[in-house]
Amino acid sequence: MNGPPDSQNSDARNYIMKSYFDKYENLHDSSFEDFMVHELSSGLCEVFPDKLNINVRLSVLELSLLGEGSHRHLSSSIRLQIEAESIAKLPDHFCEVIIIQRLPLGVFADPFELQHLHERKVFTNIAVFGDTDLELPSFRSNRSVVEVHMDAGSNILSGRNNGLEINVQFPLHARYQPLDESGYSIVEIGEPDVLMSCSMEGKHHKQSCLYMSPHDSAKSRTGSVAWRIPSGKKAHAGFVSVVTFGTAFLSTLSIVLTSICCSGVNVSKNLKQS
Repeated sequence: MNGPPDSQNSDARNYIMKSYFDKYENLHDSSFEDFMVHELSSGLCEVFPDKLNINVRLSVLELSLLGEGSHRHLSSSIRLQIEAESIAKLPDHFCEVIIIQRLPLGVFADPFELQHLHERKVFTNIAVFGDTDLELPSFRSNRSVVEVHMDAGSNILSGRNNGLEINVQFPLHARYQPLDESGYSIVEIGEPDVLMSCSMEGKHHKQSCLYMSPHDSAKSRTGSVAWRIPSGKKAHAGFVSVVTFGTAFLSTLSIVLTSICCSGVNVSKNLKQS
């Protein structure tokens, strides 16, 4: 499954990652970065005219995992800064910040949970793309990515704006991990890619957008966060297999013996009645 739930299909054209997965089957960092650099501005947006000299800086101030165990929340704090001298002669406009969070193998976002956040208007839009099979273990799954759209307000490029801080938080879950001698697997979640998209007056069918990754913008304070996920130990695999097989065998034997005993009782009753 490579897209948002059916209830969000009508908004699918608004998602950048929908265009990515129309071209690529799976999420790979090299393909994604090539898509963002070479295809995003020409394929999805109309870049702001150079004469407007817009200087927008987007930076990730903080990235953290909240909660315990295999069910956590990923929290991001993003700063939007606009230089005062870069905002002359702009028509009325409406802007939104787009956060694209690539997830590593072993971690997934539940599309139904994200849909509930959208329905509660926590975000303007939110969806997960890529491998959204919730039951697959880590070694059989592919990577996924969450795309979040948040309202940045009207005419934020039109002067006297010292910046805007946006906080994003959504749930993540750990997949079953492969066996490891330490009993844990470490997965790292990197900073999101951040964009700003603005619709301008008189351009209802086109958008002007500015792409700024954390690598190009104001220097981020954090690079990635690590999630220590419990996994089985290889040394215990044989013992666990024996115990599991023994338990299953005894359970099956118990069911068979119970069935035989019940059948014998029924036969005795029938003989007495005859």
